[in-house]
Amino acid sequence: MAPRFIANLIPKRERNTNSGVLSALFSLRLIQHAHFWVGWLAWTCDALDFFSVSLTLSTLATKFNVTTASVTTAITLTLLFRSVGAIIFGILSDRFGRKWPLVFNLMLCSLFSLATGFVNTYPQFLAVRSLFGIAMGGIWGLATSSALENLPVEVRGLASGVLQEGYACGYLIASVINLTVVPSSPYTWRTLFWFGSGVTIFAAILRACLPESEVFMRAKAIEKAKGATTTKKTQIFLRETKEMLGTHWKLCIYAVLLMTGFNFLSHGSQDLYPTYLETTKGFTTHDATIATIIGNCVSHFSARSGGAVAGSTSQYIGRRLTIVITLLIVGAFIPLWIVPSTFAPLSAGAFWIQFGVQGAWGVVPIQLAELSPPAFRATFPGVAYQLGNMVSAASAQIEASACRFSLYIHALEPDANIWSGLAAGAQLRTNIIVGGVVKNVANYATVQGIFIGVVAAYLAVVTILGPEHHSSHFEKHKTAFEEGGGRDDAFMEGEDAVEIREEDEKGSDV
Repeated sequence: MAPRFIANLIPKRERNTNSGVLSALFSLRLIQHAHFWVGWLAWTCDALDFFSVSLTLSTLATKFNVTTASVTTAITLTLLFRSVGAIIFGILSDRFGRKWPLVFNLMLCSLFSLATGFVNTYPQFLAVRSLFGIAMGGIWGLATSSALENLPVEVRGLASGVLQEGYACGYLIASVINLTVVPSSPYTWRTLFWFGSGVTIFAAILRACLPESEVFMRAKAIEKAKGATTTKKTQIFLRETKEMLGTHWKLCIYAVLLMTGFNFLSHGSQDLYPTYLETTKGFTTHDATIATIIGNCVSHFSARSGGAVAGSTSQYIGRRLTIVITLLIVGAFIPLWIVPSTFAPLSAGAFWIQFGVQGAWGVVPIQLAELSPPAFRATFPGVAYQLGNMVSAASAQIEASACRFSLYIHALEPDANIWSGLAAGAQLRTNIIVGGVVKNVANYATVQGIFIGVVAAYLAVVTILGPEHHSSHFEKHKTAFEEGGGRDDAFMEGEDAVEIREEDEKGSDV
């Protein structure tokens, strides 16, 4: 018999409504597919541009005549300002609908990505990336809410896994462009950002061609029949928002703690990975990019197997238990990720680390959507996600600074033992052979291994101790601009509210 704390992670039998997963999947209408895949594309564009900086850190440092750690300040600023965008665009989406806020959001991302390719100074670069962070902050909440609320409950776990892997796919696309197009382009690194801008504006056009989410079309029709004005709906929205915050402030704190761990996990394992291969393992830029691509081919594999399997499995064994299992995979493969020195085993390590990371992340969209106050499915998940990002914003700088600190110690006392418990004992410096010459370099391997191990353990504990509202029918609830929308038991008019409320109450006990 399973231990009690594990048994509590598994959804109750009466909540398991997944016998019709395949039939629900094959019954999806074309418009439902379109809403989902445009949301996926929006999230892919988000990652494509964000990781363009990570892949060109060394080039950007040379261009602006600053250190690599200084360039990572741009990553930090982008992450910090994303919370602002999540609040702005989340509120707009929950108040006015999913369509036009996302279109406008994508257009801004495209504009700032394009502008990045035209900067000539380091201050300009930081300013543009900060503005991009605001625009980028709104994408996840809007894309996931629009994609998932238009799908049947039975397929949301699977859809969550596939949707979240758009982020890893964006990383893969950026890596391929950086490897194949950038070296032969006269505009070098600028080409990568211009490419991202073009793909993003394409996503905006596609979303503009699709209709509004069905949930909001129903709600707007009901309010129109009542004669509600825009001013009246805005007043209701503000009142319901206040009520939601008063009821769910503890849940808000928990969601931020959860997403802090998830963001440290992803950024800590990805942002400096190419730099780690070049610096600590002595790879050329070309080989480092190839290894990154191989490691992130798990994007496609995870989307179809890792993230998708984790998401769909969570429909049966629960969101939290699935996350814990994937975190165990991450911990198991940390040695293979950092110990080898040759291309093949390092690439295998990167593959399995990202399999675990992406598998865990594959459950996040649906877990946050079900935890959210139903009428605030764009604002709540988006802000929680981006506040977690803000807390973890310095992950790249923490790793880079740890190695830079050990360099400072090594320069002061290269043969002394007084720092053995701090730098030498932690092995933050290591020797590698490059061209037959022994070279003392920063040991990103040890730094990243310790960092990811601690984060995975923290995230497992927070996940186990948290709530789960498995298979919540959030698409049946009122929107935030309807009277009573801030309450968890407020359902759309004409729905069988009693039956749905009973089901959701069972899910809240998980």
